[in-house]
Amino acid sequence: MTDYSVLVPFLPRRPEQLLPYAALVNWTRAERLWQGQALLIEPHQGFAYAAGAGFRVPAGLGVTLMPFRHPYEAALQARSLAMATGHPAIAGFGPGARSLQQGILGAPYRSPLTAAREYLTAVRALLSGKVVRLDGEYFTVHAQLPPAAAPEVKLGLGVLRPGMAGVAGELADVAITWLTPAAYIRDTLLPAIRKSAVEAGRPAPTVTAIVPVALERPGTDPAEVALASNAAHLQGPHYLDMLRRAGVHVHGSSPQDAARALIKGGAFVSGDLDTVCAELDRYREAGVDEVVLNVTGVYKACGHQAAMDDLKQILAAVTR
Repeated sequence: MTDYSVLVPFLPRRPEQLLPYAALVNWTRAERLWQGQALLIEPHQGFAYAAGAGFRVPAGLGVTLMPFRHPYEAALQARSLAMATGHPAIAGFGPGARSLQQGILGAPYRSPLTAAREYLTAVRALLSGKVVRLDGEYFTVHAQLPPAAAPEVKLGLGVLRPGMAGVAGELADVAITWLTPAAYIRDTLLPAIRKSAVEAGRPAPTVTAIVPVALERPGTDPAEVALASNAAHLQGPHYLDMLRRAGVHVHGSSPQDAARALIKGGAFVSGDLDTVCAELDRYREAGVDEVVLNVTGVYKACGHQAAMDDLKQILAAVTR
């Protein structure tokens, strides 16, 4: 069975803007409220605010960026979030784009895979209460988190390509994908995850797919909604490489053509309610454990009420 969750479809400027989405998770059969990296209201703080306002819903961070936090701070914040909400949390991490690594760290990671491996190793050990003694290529940790009773924190890793999928299989509890067609998860990412998990002698992580989605509405071009949702991702070399591997022909395209390619290639799900539900079911068939509904494009192109309407209709249809 596949769970369905909700992504906050914008970057909040005030924490109370999160409350309608936390309430939606609280009052429906949605599994979890997710947020990606935000540079306005920081996600840990926003979720803690929602918990303090009475919406203590399960939270997922998908993904926060490693250059912004030392592993000790990452473990501390993740455990704090689980304690504030009273629910197991998913703390997803990713190295970010090379340009971001350069700007924050002074140089990009020579090997993002090694950096991710060190990071997850340190965070997991800290969350388990161990004394950590790590002298890595990228991270140094000689510390221990004070023991505390807290709900479980599951470690997630952002996965776009087979290399990082292998690291997820080796170390993560959850592999988190973004903008990845269902067939690409099935044929490329899941085999790499499972192979690595077998080699590491551990269970394979679950897979959470954050899927951009929009219901059709009169007077709205689906390609414009897809572009509103993913214009920044269509500029990222790592996203472009993933999409090309998935057979989504975005190379050399105009932004509008690239957006249409996302729809045609199954990276952006749109159509009437029956069509959307059928396309989302492909993720279940591909082996995905959790689908996160991402209506960012609807929010940007049509506003908050349209985004909320889409979420309510889709959730009612897929969780009945």
